[in-house]
Amino acid sequence: MAETTRTETFEDYRTYLFAIAYRMLGSAMDAEDMVQDTYLRFQATPADVRESIVSLKAYLTTILTRLCVNQLQSARRKRERYPGPWLPEPISTDHLAVPASSESANPEERMELYESLALAFLVLLEELGPIERAVFLLRDVFDYEYAEIAEILGKSEAACRQAFSRAKRHLAEHRPRVTPAPENQRELLTSFLHAVQGGDMVTLMAMLAEDATLTTDGGGKVRGAATRLLVGRAAVARMSVGTMRFLPEGYTSAVVEINGQPALVIRAGGQSVSVVSVELDGQRIRAVRVIANPDKLQRV
Repeated sequence: MAETTRTETFEDYRTYLFAIAYRMLGSAMDAEDMVQDTYLRFQATPADVRESIVSLKAYLTTILTRLCVNQLQSARRKRERYPGPWLPEPISTDHLAVPASSESANPEERMELYESLALAFLVLLEELGPIERAVFLLRDVFDYEYAEIAEILGKSEAACRQAFSRAKRHLAEHRPRVTPAPENQRELLTSFLHAVQGGDMVTLMAMLAEDATLTTDGGGKVRGAATRLLVGRAAVARMSVGTMRFLPEGYTSAVVEINGQPALVIRAGGQSVSVVSVELDGQRIRAVRVIANPDKLQRV
């Protein structure tokens, strides 16, 4: 009996498209909107055009990526008016679908895939232009060839190669030279929490790099949130200890996996009130990022 070939559908690629969109936009909410818009545009595609589609995956990726590029251009203008620093929306790794192709990837490839979800990495991506960001992600994370990327973005292959080169150079200059083991990051996070809770400035100062930074995204909705980037271990230590008085009574804290890496989640009344992640430089903390905007904590 002959086997029948199942026809591909949009749902076969929904999680894949979300994985691209989230990395492109740094927002799960916006990523879901872009995936839904891609679905609506696909549904509106005339039947004769659908029949001529050679690769549904490529067709949907093209729609989604172009929507995301447009969204990034609009988002940049909105973020200029954002109250205080803007940070990506954190998400529990267990809830973030990864591309189906990664299921068979070796451990090293899967680690690289999850590193592309790290909050620190998403922050760096914000410094790239929309096209550079799209080219870098499609090439480095999702393994598209330059000819495919050029077709997806409607650019020349030479332009895509140049965009990738610029993006890779910028990221290499700003990414930590050594990626710490998750257990080291977890241990340092726990020690950081204990020092902050105990008001232990001596221990806290010793844990922070001299040029450590603190970024707090409260979205203008959180009392006590810093409204600008703080630089220097003394400023970071004082602010970290000082904000403890603004935490709700009876709060709990736990180190969990957020965006593929250990992060501190503080909860109260059954709701997450903040996510704290740290970026390490050797054995010291070079950056502390606190996401407290309640609109961004729905998925943790």
